[in-house]
Amino acid sequence: VRIAKDAGMKYIVITAKHHDGFAMYPSKVSPFNLRDATPFQRDPLAELSEACRKEGLRLGFYYSQAMDWHHPGGQPPGRGWWDDAQHGNMTNYVDTIAVPQVRELLSNYGPVFELWWDIPRNMTPELAGRLLDVVQECQPGVIMNDRLGGGVKGDLDTPEQFIPSTGGPPGRDWETCMTMNNTWGFKQQDTDWKSASDLLRKLLDICHKGGNFLLNVGPTAEGEIPAASVERLREIGAWLQKNGESVYGTTGIPVPFLSWGRCTRRGNTLYLHVFDWPKNGVLRMPMRALVVSAHLLADPARPLTTGADDRAVLIHLPAKAPDAIASVIKLTLDGEPVVDPPLTRGKPASASFGAAQKAFDGSAGSGWEAKKGDREGWIEVDLQQSVSVAAMAFDEPHRGAGKRGQKFRLQVREGTEWREIITGETKSTGVTQTFPAVTGQVFRLEIFESKDTAAVSELQLYSPE
Repeated sequence: VRIAKDAGMKYIVITAKHHDGFAMYPSKVSPFNLRDATPFQRDPLAELSEACRKEGLRLGFYYSQAMDWHHPGGQPPGRGWWDDAQHGNMTNYVDTIAVPQVRELLSNYGPVFELWWDIPRNMTPELAGRLLDVVQECQPGVIMNDRLGGGVKGDLDTPEQFIPSTGGPPGRDWETCMTMNNTWGFKQQDTDWKSASDLLRKLLDICHKGGNFLLNVGPTAEGEIPAASVERLREIGAWLQKNGESVYGTTGIPVPFLSWGRCTRRGNTLYLHVFDWPKNGVLRMPMRALVVSAHLLADPARPLTTGADDRAVLIHLPAKAPDAIASVIKLTLDGEPVVDPPLTRGKPASASFGAAQKAFDGSAGSGWEAKKGDREGWIEVDLQQSVSVAAMAFDEPHRGAGKRGQKFRLQVREGTEWREIITGETKSTGVTQTFPAVTGQVFRLEIFESKDTAAVSELQLYSPE
């Protein structure tokens, strides 16, 4: 808990029961639990709850409500059960295992901040309703994610291992969950750690888009957080100790993409997180607004000079960036900034199959898909006039292992021919990419090889700043 607190975290979600059906606490509902099935006779959830209370962090529980590979009636992995012993009635499983265990979690550990459901396989509205009744009975104020099933949307969306270029759907809270390497649990061979700089910039990207960051750690067999995780968390915490004002209590802003960094907002104050310090000493913020004051968050006594042109606020900066990861500029405005929407928003669109408009509506919660089974396809958008384009964001549906990845090319129409701008490959996490400015009216995203049906959740194009 102290490691999490020192990293700047405000809440913790711990796995109370995963798909294996094993309760990580002394459940009275089933002997398949930490106390009855192992020599470990303590209750780590109770100890964690007490530690969170002392340190001022909130506590949430992950609970696999449908998939359970031990108790009869729980849903199996893939197509079938491990063995005949797992065959059973799902309603009976929910009534005798899931419902009473959720009641234990909401009754025995004090206030629960969040219930993190996972994998709603075969959850009907009736079965989901039985779990909701327990929540209403025990802790009706608990926050729930969108994975209960049975048509229950919950309080927040949970993009996994990626950050949508558009953030969450309009009007929805959201929380990206992500690993620090490639593994949710502990895997000694997985040394592919994201750097502290990368993780911090991901946090700022999420805040820019109005979300929260649920960053995973997988404890070792000894119950310790790996040293590589601790090292990165401490670096993030050190940055937040100095710059937390620009993160906590802020919201996203309507500027979907910035080539040089990210931005958060509190009222009329903007916090510009600069990753790439401008070589010419002038930062362009693509909006129209009256600036009241500007200074580096780390140096409030020294004001920065600002100006404007017809497309952007201009901020004159010192020659050297004060922070190697993200330097923060505090910008106070006199009123609401005027921001142009993405070039693609609401423009005429077409596709190789079906309708394409939902791929340009500003929400990654909807999109376009090729004919079922087709691993190639294209969508295109007519910007209705010739404009300069210098960046794109391409979101795609998140898919299961083995079905992830699409090879694509972005093209611009020149006369009757298509000219390639960029090409790349995704891993079911989409792509955001800048490129030398291209002038054109009609642009096409072609998927020429997909591991599943070709699909695009959202495509946005941006002008140079």
